[in-house]
Amino acid sequence: MSGIPKALGRYVKILGGDETPNYLACKKVAVGRIPDSLDEKWALHDKVVAELRTGDGFGSAGGHGNADPGKPDVSLLDLKTSIASDILRKCEFCERRCAVDRTSGQRGHCGVLEPRISSEFMHYGEEPELVPSYTIFFSGCTFNCVFCQNFDISQSPEGGEKFPVEGVAHLIERREEIAKNVNWVGGDPTSNLAFILEVLAISDSAIPQVWNSNMFLTEKSMKLLDGVIDVYLTDFKYGSDDCAKRLSGIENYWEIITRNHVLAKEQAEVIVRHLVMPGHIECCSKPILSWLAETFGDTVRVNVMAQYRPMYKAFRYPEINRSLERHEFAEAYEHAVSLGLNMTD
Repeated sequence: MSGIPKALGRYVKILGGDETPNYLACKKVAVGRIPDSLDEKWALHDKVVAELRTGDGFGSAGGHGNADPGKPDVSLLDLKTSIASDILRKCEFCERRCAVDRTSGQRGHCGVLEPRISSEFMHYGEEPELVPSYTIFFSGCTFNCVFCQNFDISQSPEGGEKFPVEGVAHLIERREEIAKNVNWVGGDPTSNLAFILEVLAISDSAIPQVWNSNMFLTEKSMKLLDGVIDVYLTDFKYGSDDCAKRLSGIENYWEIITRNHVLAKEQAEVIVRHLVMPGHIECCSKPILSWLAETFGDTVRVNVMAQYRPMYKAFRYPEINRSLERHEFAEAYEHAVSLGLNMTD
């Protein structure tokens, strides 16, 4: 695990009690009051965040920027929560930008209305630096991957159970002494961003927050996560827009996902997962790994994964309707090593 300090040094310090999780620091940043209009809220948000970025930044144990040493009446996290609530009325959390009013029962592409949790448990199967990880799995997803191994969760937005905000905050508090982090996942957590911010606005657990996502967020959603998330655990699937369109129903994948990885690294620390798929070494695996090396060097952790198996609707797509062959994974993995990437153990 020698690469951990290079890519996850701040996360390690939070675990050791030497630094504060971003969301708790965000709760100490005073914003005065929450404006009435969404445009005014964004203007205030961007002003405060810019001042923090040019000052001490988020998350330092000794205070930062506009931070109030106590708890202000209205915090930056309260402002973020208010903005997210407004976005629900014209939803654009993900880049599908459905613009539906989810508060009135309109469903966008993901089908998510009220947040529903399919499961929550202590996960011991994540990357070693993350376990034990308290994972909260939301139903529904912004993608329609034909090979999804969690299709019963991702493609069933009405599955799972409704939890009150206070209930989830209490669940986090109960796991605080055991878990290394809270891991927001799914499906995908993006559709539930407003709910997650509401939970954190009433939480006080000194535990890092992990955003486990396909990273198909809008820039506005990335702004809302700025100063809240400590580690982005990303799923970088495709090196080709054609593959993304064919296998996940996604347009403009490469531009959006690379943009959001750059934003994620500017905001927090990053672990990138790449699932190697049969027949997609040249079009997907190698371009992704090469871009990561060129863009980040060894400053992000990279997990090249061999867990692919044909599931869900994969039988309809001949090149992925089989297990990954050993030589295919070896080719992708050796390419990653040759690039000097910071590989997970």
